[in-house]
Amino acid sequence: MLLILRFLVRLVAIADFIAFTAVLWLLAWLPWPGKRHPVACLFGAWSRAFVRALGVDLRLHQKNLKALPARYILIANHPSAFEDVGIPALFDVVSLAKVQVADWFVVGRISKAAGTMYVDRDDPESRDQAIEVMVNTLDAGQNICLYPEGGCKGRRLFHEFKSGAFEVSIRTGVPIVPVFLHYEAQDDFEWQGQTLPDRIRQMLFTVNNRANYYVFDPLDPKDYADKYAMKAAAYEKYADWNAKYLE
Repeated sequence: MLLILRFLVRLVAIADFIAFTAVLWLLAWLPWPGKRHPVACLFGAWSRAFVRALGVDLRLHQKNLKALPARYILIANHPSAFEDVGIPALFDVVSLAKVQVADWFVVGRISKAAGTMYVDRDDPESRDQAIEVMVNTLDAGQNICLYPEGGCKGRRLFHEFKSGAFEVSIRTGVPIVPVFLHYEAQDDFEWQGQTLPDRIRQMLFTVNNRANYYVFDPLDPKDYADKYAMKAAAYEKYADWNAKYLE
């Protein structure tokens, strides 16, 4: 009986998500003269609906001793595709995504209307433009999110961080809020080159649906000599968390 009830709850969550997606997709085609499109205002709720449809047990662990600043740059490791909805489900942020996301079926149109920032990771000019867009977004009073590994690199921290987040922090004076992501069924969540439908299917039927998002104290740019010092300090913290939560 319990299994049947859980199955029905999941069906309702999936139906709710599909209906919500249809509404947002239609809204995304509407021109909007204001600063923030209605889709942007609903994007967090849509992300939470996506999380419920996937059946992921998303847990926020507040390890920070200091209060989060009113305006911040959120950074996180990037082991999975799930955090593209997991992060905005928990935080009011505008994300930086690879430019290919803009062309994804249905989701691409919604992400554009939500105000997502895009970057071509292989194009230096695009990366420079993304820096300016992030600065302007922060100046407009919004929080931003990006992944300093420069892409979805898997569960382990093997790649040095890119400088973009730290350059923006130094330039604007906006603190960085580090979030460490840990999926307990790592093989079911880790992006390993599968197609997106295959990855969604694995998350739907995972044997362990727990996703732990650990929030730590902000990094104040005033405490660092330059973006390189700030980047090195952040990487060291992530290396420590990697050892603590993944070993």
